[in-house]
Amino acid sequence: MGIITIEELPARLGGGKTLAGLDLGDKTIGVAVSDRGLSFAHPRPVIMRRKFSLDAAVLLALLQKENAGAAVIGLPINMDGSEGLRAQKSRAFVRNMAGLTDLPFVFWDERLSTVAVERTLIEMDFSRKKRAGKIDSAAAAFILQGVLDRLQALGVDAWSK
Repeated sequence: MGIITIEELPARLGGGKTLAGLDLGDKTIGVAVSDRGLSFAHPRPVIMRRKFSLDAAVLLALLQKENAGAAVIGLPINMDGSEGLRAQKSRAFVRNMAGLTDLPFVFWDERLSTVAVERTLIEMDFSRKKRAGKIDSAAAAFILQGVLDRLQALGVDAWSK
């Protein structure tokens, strides 16, 4: 299906489907999944990146297991609104994934998400080592929670479907 807008998401999330959030890094893919009520984002273990075909297989298996109806991927937009190399990599990843699945993807501006998550983990007194292992999935949860909050603002009620 490829890329859809946030306004198109509700039609894909009926029947108890969840929504997945992804934070794409060079070494890992942070993953979070919503509850069926589309209220809360729950971090999942990161996927260690090796090569695209292996990463895609692991990710698709996880999304199927979690009953995901769509996936939100953080789009790392520069502070001036332009898109750099990281945004291009995210777009290329979704283009490649679109050839392997019917699952739609939504891009979400992730500016400062990692910074916000790192500050939160520091406030929670996580050591640098513990933060390193949790930051990507926590960033995915932060991205996903932003989308879930936006869906609620749009009046999406998962239980009425």
